Amino acid sequence: MTEIFAPIAHSRTADDVVEQVEMLILEGVVRPGDRLPGERELARQFDVSRPIVRDALKDLEGRGLVVTRPGGGSHVADVIGEVFAAPVMDLMAQNRKAAADYLEYRREVEGIAAEFAARRATADDRALLADIIRRMEDAHARDDFAAEVAIDVEFHNAVGECAHNIVLLHTLRSCYRLLEDGVFLSRTLIYRTHAAEDELLGQHRAIYDAIVAGDAEAARKAARAHIDFVEQAMTNAERSGEWQRISQLRLRQRSLGRDRSTAG
Repeated sequence: MTEIFAPIAHSRTADDVVEQVEMLILEGVVRPGDRLPGERELARQFDVSRPIVRDALKDLEGRGLVVTRPGGGSHVADVIGEVFAAPVMDLMAQNRKAAADYLEYRREVEGIAAEFAARRATADDRALLADIIRRMEDAHARDDFAAEVAIDVEFHNAVGECAHNIVLLHTLRSCYRLLEDGVFLSRTLIYRTHAAEDELLGQHRAIYDAIVAGDAEAARKAARAHIDFVEQAMTNAERSGEWQRISQLRLRQRSLGRDRSTAG
């Protein structure tokens, strides 16, 4: 297993351990829910004593960065959390303009993230994206809807990581939390047809190809075009749903009219 914690060379205090864990959280190397190695293993990787590791974990837990589960070890806390309070979330979920604003925001921010990723992605970043795209294509070939939808969010998160901008990374993670919670739109509606699934896969591939090629402009355009498609797909889904509702009402009304005519 690859070790992500580096030996501490100098003072070897709990503060040094805390600082290293903090940076790994900020840079998105460890994510909310990730389990940290056990105390003994951490002491070995940091090359410090177990009491120092214990003090560091206690400090991180006290600041809400790490949670310790009885019998389950230490995990990275949900440092993303909710972007908005629940009452505001409920209001926004019911507001059409909020949904439109959400997509407008994503269009701009994801365009920047893809552009930065094309400029800054390392060989390891490109390998990470390649693996995600491969799994996305495999899920698509198996017609595994649930897996493809989950990998969709994973891909966008990874692009944010490859941008190598801490603020952008966590802003996007907060943004995708709303997506995962289905606050503004249903991914089921977007992926509702095989044609849409094919189109979305092609869009993700275009973003990936541009990043790997180091073409910042193409990456930005591909990311923006993807959100344009999502926006149009949601509009079409809403219109289709409204048309279905109206047609059902029309059919019901005419059936009632025929019944009244027959009764008369």
